[in-house]
Amino acid sequence: MGKINTSLSAIALAVALGGCTGQSTPESTTTAVEETPVAVPAEQTENVLLQEFAGPFGGVPAFDQMDLEDLKPALEQAMALNMEEIEAIANNPDAPTFQNVIVEMERAGDALGRVFTYYGIWSSNKSSPEFRAIRAEMSPALSAFFSEITQNEKLFQRVKAVYESEELATLTPEEQRITWLTYNSFARNGATLEGEAKARYAAINQELATLHNQFSSNVLEDEEGYVTYITADQLDGLPESFVNGAKAAAETRGEPDKYAITNTRSSMDPFLTYSTNRELREKVWRTYYNRGDNGDARDNNDIIKQILTLRDERVKLLGYENYAQWRLEDRMAKNPENAMDLMMKVWPAAIARVEEEVADMQAVADAEGAEITIAPWDYRFYAEKVRQAKYDLDSNEVKEYLQLDKLRDAMFYVAGRLFNFSFSPVEEGKVPVFHEDVQVWEVTDKDSGEHIGLWYLDPFARQGKRSGAWATTYRSYTTFDGKQTVLSSNNSNFVKGADGEPTLISWDDAETYFHEFGHALHFLAADVEYPTSHSGVRDYTEFQSQLLERWLTTDEVINQYLVHYKTGEPIPADLVAKIKTAATFNEGFKTTEYMASAIMDLKYHTTDPAVIDPDTFEREELTKLGMPEEIVMRHRSPHFGHVFSGEGYAAAYYGYMWAEVLTADAAEAFMEAPGGFYDEEMSDKLVKHLFAVRNAMDPAEAYRLFRGRDAGVDALMRDRGFPIPESTTDSE
Repeated sequence: MGKINTSLSAIALAVALGGCTGQSTPESTTTAVEETPVAVPAEQTENVLLQEFAGPFGGVPAFDQMDLEDLKPALEQAMALNMEEIEAIANNPDAPTFQNVIVEMERAGDALGRVFTYYGIWSSNKSSPEFRAIRAEMSPALSAFFSEITQNEKLFQRVKAVYESEELATLTPEEQRITWLTYNSFARNGATLEGEAKARYAAINQELATLHNQFSSNVLEDEEGYVTYITADQLDGLPESFVNGAKAAAETRGEPDKYAITNTRSSMDPFLTYSTNRELREKVWRTYYNRGDNGDARDNNDIIKQILTLRDERVKLLGYENYAQWRLEDRMAKNPENAMDLMMKVWPAAIARVEEEVADMQAVADAEGAEITIAPWDYRFYAEKVRQAKYDLDSNEVKEYLQLDKLRDAMFYVAGRLFNFSFSPVEEGKVPVFHEDVQVWEVTDKDSGEHIGLWYLDPFARQGKRSGAWATTYRSYTTFDGKQTVLSSNNSNFVKGADGEPTLISWDDAETYFHEFGHALHFLAADVEYPTSHSGVRDYTEFQSQLLERWLTTDEVINQYLVHYKTGEPIPADLVAKIKTAATFNEGFKTTEYMASAIMDLKYHTTDPAVIDPDTFEREELTKLGMPEEIVMRHRSPHFGHVFSGEGYAAAYYGYMWAEVLTADAAEAFMEAPGGFYDEEMSDKLVKHLFAVRNAMDPAEAYRLFRGRDAGVDALMRDRGFPIPESTTDSE
């Protein structure tokens, strides 16, 4: 719904835990690039969260002036202002047209969009008990506000009139699409209901908003509240860089004589990979995977059942059989059967590979006389031993060539080659930031020098910051109401290196770094007219970012940016060869832990919630699937924030795999090109058809323009080193 729709996306972003998002936040309406004075309406002058973005680069958020006391009144006032705009559109006496309905809706909601920019920062980057109390209070109020808009009968009838009018045929393809998206967002969200059904639909949304908020708060509190402290005699096997980071993390928590293993993946993962202390590995593993599942006041199992029950009731009001059917209707998969079919093509090969991986690990453990049976907290540790034995590849040795700053420069290099972008650091203090760790770069066209936007980077873990990695925008590119440039952001949870030491990260983290930057490039490369064109299609929006991961292994990046953190020497050619040879190593683990979460997501949303006890359901369904005992879901149900702290990925977590089908196929297109991954013709097609268009075109059509055909699953199976099923079909 134009700005309204992106506002809803902003809430989902602000509340969601885990996984990255390509959703954009609401845009402000500023046009100039140079610093200019901005006229601010009188009613907005006292609350900075409502004010137009001022200052350089077309205006930037006043992150340095954020005051939590301003948040609730800003939300209330912004909702009131937005409702005035909506009522004016709904009650316009003139006949409905694209200009006086759809365009005016695109223009509405600026003030609320700006408030959500700050709301998202508090929620994701600098949360606190005080903020969470405000969020708990305001989430149902915001839900009621958006329900009131969606259920505005006069507004819906005007939207419907435009959608069904002869004028539609005269509009541009983008205008036709946003009209359809706007109409669809009403029709699929209760606008067609009447009487008690319409009232119940709105009430369910309010209840869900409260439950989503409670779910995410419980997970964050478990991440903050459970920290494993170890002492100097328990550091055996841990890399120096990790030890230094754990020492610094303990010092910030008032434990200067200890080492902190925080309850985040970026801390848990390397500890399980390298620590020789099996008892501690089990403790850290259980602490991490039991988030939201500790049988205490923060336990999320009952909340999951309540969420599933309400979602099921809501979609049945609209006539759908189950939540997944409703969710996937306008996605690339179209229905849950197609999504599950893709998963089931890959699942048998994935668990078969796990069986091989476990056998290799058990053989190593037996040869060492460990007298153990491989358990989940052993998987990473012995996988690393197998990696070294099979490929003579030491992950810690590789890590010494993966410096965070150098990898950032590598990403800038790739963006320059593919997108013709140049990144220049913004003078400190010129652009306000919300934490001292945040850095800002200006993005320009390499040839013309034209200003494209800004890129904010918030790379390090800290208390109050949600786990995982994600991307967002504080302003998206549009031209319908004066050109707006991009304010994009990447956020991670790397463990900061000790003072004076570079931050070293794992190969998997380096891929994630590139992945999230892919989302930022998707924002920065946009060439669309309207805000609604930035709304994402969930099983497509991860494709572009997954594709960008492939440039990490290009020779140009490896030879220039992977240098040793002490000597500055480039990574040796033989080590690079080992990395590439081992490219599909441990693929069984990575694919299975992800797919278990994706399959369970679909099962949760295609099963009658009345028969679901979350703890039992997770265990029994995974057993039916033949889930290997040595692996758990990447996101176990009680902390599956993608699915239960909001609805962005609900019944849609499979989308990463759907997008991976496109990724593998598109990567083969570059491999077949004369210039490889830096082929100019392919790069032009990449930007034009896969990045710039955003959601202004049907994703399937956009991919066909890039590739000349649909993508099938074969490239994915080749990419992962899995046998290709005897009979496969296209993914679209």
